[in-house]
Amino acid sequence: MKKTRMIGGIVLAVAVVGAFLLWGPKLWAENEPVNMQLAKLNFILRAARDNYVEEPDPSKMLEGAIRGMLSELDPHSVYIPREDQEKISEQFRGKFEGIGISFSIQNKWLTVVSPIPGTPADRLGIRAGDRIIKIDGVSAYGISNEEVFEKLRGPKGTTVDVTISRPGVDDPLDFTIVRDAIPIFSVGASFLMPDKETGYVRINQFTQTTDGEVEHALDSLAAAGMKRLVLDLRSNPGGYLDQAWKVADLFLPKSDMMIVYTKGRVARSNQEFASTGRGAKYKFPIIVMINHGSASASEIVSGAIQDHDRGLVVGEVSFGKGLVQTPYPMPDGSVVRLTTARYYTPSGRLIQRPYDKGIGEYLLGDMADEGEEAEDGAPADTTPREIFHTDGGRMVYGGGGITPDSTLAAQRGTATTARLLSQRMYFDFANEYAAKHPELGRDFERFFSEFTATDAMLAELKAMAAERKIEINDEEWGKDLDFAKANIKAEIAGILFNDRNLYYLVRIATDPQMTTALTLFDQARQLAQAAGELD
Repeated sequence: MKKTRMIGGIVLAVAVVGAFLLWGPKLWAENEPVNMQLAKLNFILRAARDNYVEEPDPSKMLEGAIRGMLSELDPHSVYIPREDQEKISEQFRGKFEGIGISFSIQNKWLTVVSPIPGTPADRLGIRAGDRIIKIDGVSAYGISNEEVFEKLRGPKGTTVDVTISRPGVDDPLDFTIVRDAIPIFSVGASFLMPDKETGYVRINQFTQTTDGEVEHALDSLAAAGMKRLVLDLRSNPGGYLDQAWKVADLFLPKSDMMIVYTKGRVARSNQEFASTGRGAKYKFPIIVMINHGSASASEIVSGAIQDHDRGLVVGEVSFGKGLVQTPYPMPDGSVVRLTTARYYTPSGRLIQRPYDKGIGEYLLGDMADEGEEAEDGAPADTTPREIFHTDGGRMVYGGGGITPDSTLAAQRGTATTARLLSQRMYFDFANEYAAKHPELGRDFERFFSEFTATDAMLAELKAMAAERKIEINDEEWGKDLDFAKANIKAEIAGILFNDRNLYYLVRIATDPQMTTALTLFDQARQLAQAAGELD
């Protein structure tokens, strides 16, 4: 198996189009059933051209056939038209304006894989698994990738109305989303928490610059006195495999420690990615936070840290994407992304979520059971999981995502909170309140330590919602008071101080997952010390 180092090569090989075109006919000539199917496709194309009630577009018909062919393989082997590929490349290299979601079209429905942290969709409470069923009042069923970009992107400050079907919520949710600039940078937030010892780094996605951004953040925090780190990968949908490898390398203190390896049907798909030892300078305990929206590259990083006992992984079971796609560029600028390998964590785990029960089950998976675990720490669902062991002998599980070392349920709020978020009520209330109280923006430390949303403010918010005819269930309202206070304070901070670091500092201060995670650093330190990775 070929071993790849930091200095060597590129992670995802790009095949030469000519080789691809030559390889195909050779295989088909040896397979009579395939020739028969190709003959049928040619017959249908000619029949439609000659007899269809209107003149058809053969190019569109064939592109539809390509999509259908790839859909028979796995959920991640896809055909990307030229226009869409340009936009995808833009997402990882440039900048654009829109609502901020990572999405997938499955069974003709536009499904949110993950909101991009800090974007309009994220701030309104749109989350992984949401199905967008209407855009500006028009059904989104059967929408294409091109139409998604066309309808959801737009100039900053313009609005788009979407209707969402959410698992566990009976009625559709209506959102009015104000488009904004979507951050392309990877590190969404980086700061020292109030104790001046705990660093916090949030990675939004793994783009071409992630490794450098994270290293810069770690160096800055270390210089400021950081003694321990929370690495937040929640709702991070992934990205470039080589960047996952390099980020994980930052936390492993020795060289030649396996980070991830890939295995495919052909030899060129088999690669190993090992550490270089550059992580030796970051000797502090680590807690990695994940949830169901953490996928792909996020799972490579958290899996490597967990398998080597370098840190503690906490939160909810991750998404479970363990397939590697190779892009095959076509002469017209379109791209076929074909699954060519599976990736495995250092202990040998394949974390790919099963997809044999249909795309809907694959996308939603065990979301209804998130936050639950069996007494032995295994996932609470019934999916068979193979047992593996970390360097220190702890049990970890393969298949169905990365299972945290400590499972912490997220605070999600009730349907009433979902409706308030969907109508931007917390933001609108905070905007009005901040305009009336600009003095609150003079001293962040005082605001952070002293400001609390009062009962009077909650009553005012409730009255504003009633004026807008937003349904409020009193029992649900009572359950969500703490959640409402936290949302109000964070939104006011975001408006008054206009700083993403300060916004997230306020947001995580009352985040139950975070507050519990901060109590686990002794355990994280002991784990790394026992593995010989901390002094």
